[in-house]
Amino acid sequence: MSLRIVVCVKYVPDATGDRHFAEDLTTDRDAVDGLLSELDEYAVEQALQIADGVDDAEITVLTVGPEDAKDALRKALSMGADKAVHVEDDDLHGTDALGTSLVLTKAIEKIGYDLVVCGMASTDGTMGILPAILAERLGVPQVTLLSEVGVADGKVTGRRDGDTASEQLEAALPAVVSVTDQSGEARYPSFKGIMAAKKKPVESWDLEDLDLEAGEVGLAGAWTAVQDATERPARTAGTVVKDEGEGGKQLAEFLAGQKFI
Repeated sequence: MSLRIVVCVKYVPDATGDRHFAEDLTTDRDAVDGLLSELDEYAVEQALQIADGVDDAEITVLTVGPEDAKDALRKALSMGADKAVHVEDDDLHGTDALGTSLVLTKAIEKIGYDLVVCGMASTDGTMGILPAILAERLGVPQVTLLSEVGVADGKVTGRRDGDTASEQLEAALPAVVSVTDQSGEARYPSFKGIMAAKKKPVESWDLEDLDLEAGEVGLAGAWTAVQDATERPARTAGTVVKDEGEGGKQLAEFLAGQKFI
């Protein structure tokens, strides 16, 4: 069985860094280090496991982002993906989830696919809507939020775990799936994998390559936008309750004053 897998990954600001907005109220990505979204590492891992179970599989990792987004692709390639595609264009600045889904859809169609694998959400926007929108744009089934996933006999199957029950789901290929952080720990790139990644092909496409106009993406084409933002105030020193015989009473009064009790 020949299987073409496309894994959508995102280059995100490091959550431990000092993140803030730029003057145009978009995320200032130059002011903080970036990395492959941790939740997308699970998608890469599941794609690799699926590929191990079929005779002939090819995994392409796809990202939309600035020049530095190639770092996310290199991480995925060092984990074991076969090749990568990077969509980069200055007019993509400020693109929202709907615009990103359009760009990804065009790129996926150009690459060719049987299965699209995504993480459950990005660690910066945390919207979690992209897999469903991709499936709608591609006109294929979606099987989302899977803790377990497999491919056999032209179908993708998986288990979705809820708060009170688990569901067994399946869909005919081609299809879009998303996996959760409960799907299995992502492998750590080996030295051999890191060295091999340097020789793997990485294609760079722009909007023209995907037959898209600048007005369809970016801030101009965004359906959502940040209207206003206030910087989070600096942390202040906390209240210290000294126990000199009435510490419990003082603590209760403080908690009551803050409406915690």
